[in-house]
Amino acid sequence: MRKKLGARLILTLLIPIYFLGGCNSLRENTNSEKGKLAIVANGEDLIREGFVSKEGWRIDFNKVYVTLDKITAYQTDPPFNAQTDEQMKVSEKVVVLDNAKTVDLAAGDRILIRSVEAPPGRYNGLTWQIAVAETGPAAGNTMLLEGTAQKEDRNINFSIGVNKPVQYACGEFVGDDRKGILNAGGKADLETTFHFDHLFGDAVSAPDDAMNIDALGFDPLANLAENSAIDLDMTTLEKRLSPEEYQRLKQALTSLGHVGEGHCAKKGE
Repeated sequence: MRKKLGARLILTLLIPIYFLGGCNSLRENTNSEKGKLAIVANGEDLIREGFVSKEGWRIDFNKVYVTLDKITAYQTDPPFNAQTDEQMKVSEKVVVLDNAKTVDLAAGDRILIRSVEAPPGRYNGLTWQIAVAETGPAAGNTMLLEGTAQKEDRNINFSIGVNKPVQYACGEFVGDDRKGILNAGGKADLETTFHFDHLFGDAVSAPDDAMNIDALGFDPLANLAENSAIDLDMTTLEKRLSPEEYQRLKQALTSLGHVGEGHCAKKGE
């Protein structure tokens, strides 16, 4: 009798341990199914190597501070198209960044913003903001551009502060490589891409190219230079540019954000 009671007691003690171990294994397996999803920021060669504006100004950047916030990646079905009025139909959502972070796009290629654990799948939607920096070298600005511009015998040092927040809703990354496909236990990334030729234009493109027609260019800014220098913010630019030039500047700034060559829907000024 005592042996049977002992056996029952041992079995009673082992059963919870067995199931507890099973639950732990289940949690470990669930976690192992997730992968790492990273968000990077890319100013492309235009920022890192410089370029020539639509009017022939050679522009080189020393610093290009951009403050990013509210970055969320999505799995959407059907795939989200930012060039239509349709809303995202979301099957999975991962918040990657919910605290503003300032990066210098001129500092390197594809700068890491943040990496988080995420369920596997195809991330083909991205929302993000350019926000006003509260601290750091770009405090008070969403973007701060510092560099030099040269044309013929003129050399201008410029510092241009932008304080206009912009919200973007983007579809799938468009480029030579596919991005956002995250396998279980694997790694994938998505990219916030900045096209600064939309602001200054690009001498490589035809003068009648839509991007060049819409771009502000550098001439209107060069006309405001004093002692071969530009140190301006949006308040001053609104006063000193013509109304048409200022509207073109604001429109160009809201069109900077892309996902590779993929377009984004813009909200805000």
